[in-house]
Amino acid sequence: MTLPTAFFDRPFAHRALHDVGLGRAENSTKSIAAAIAAGYGIEVDLQLSSDGVPMVFHDYDLGRLTGVAGPVAQRTAAELGAIPLLHDGGGIPTLAQMLNLVAGQAPLLIEFKDQDGQMGQNVGPMGNAAAQILRDYTGAFAVMSFNPHAVDELQRLLPDAPRGIVTDPYSANDWPILPAHVRDHLRGIPDYARTGSCFISHNQADLDAAPVAALKSAGAAVFCWTVKSAKVETRARKFADNITFEGYLA
Repeated sequence: MTLPTAFFDRPFAHRALHDVGLGRAENSTKSIAAAIAAGYGIEVDLQLSSDGVPMVFHDYDLGRLTGVAGPVAQRTAAELGAIPLLHDGGGIPTLAQMLNLVAGQAPLLIEFKDQDGQMGQNVGPMGNAAAQILRDYTGAFAVMSFNPHAVDELQRLLPDAPRGIVTDPYSANDWPILPAHVRDHLRGIPDYARTGSCFISHNQADLDAAPVAALKSAGAAVFCWTVKSAKVETRARKFADNITFEGYLA
């Protein structure tokens, strides 16, 4: 399995083309529409509502992006859709609403946020809920997660969809709640083959890591996150096949 050419011929806007100065919040319909208009690919995140609906939202808690306290998972999809995003005004979109908006106009990188909390096997019902919706979507999309167990589940649920692992050097400072043995395991990216992945999306500051180089030499596509300037983009593109960006126009 390989990624379509559309995943290599344009950069991907991280959490869509958000810019709070222009009234567009992360993962909002306004940011998604702006990315389409600008000709970019779109990277988005999924969390699950209390009634089992995949929502386009990055954080586990609502506070940073809405000013409303509490976990996303404790609100229904209707409640989440009615909560206005800060600096934007629109509600939190569902996966289905996002797909209807994009309608094949841009390739999508869809990140499934870890539902286990420890990168373990308890990935919950989100994969199945999202797969039921994505099976009917005819536009270009790929699925990915930091949790290899979630990627493995997507291999079963969406066998024809390109999939990848989001990867990182997993320092203790950046991942304080993950046990050391989990961080050590994930750092080596040992689950790439068993999950049927065809790409990774790696931390842009760590692209020279040995596991990344080994996968690239074996034919893996290497994307990276999150590029925040033209200078960093130039450096990242010396190794990465494509970038995910924010804070400037790639």
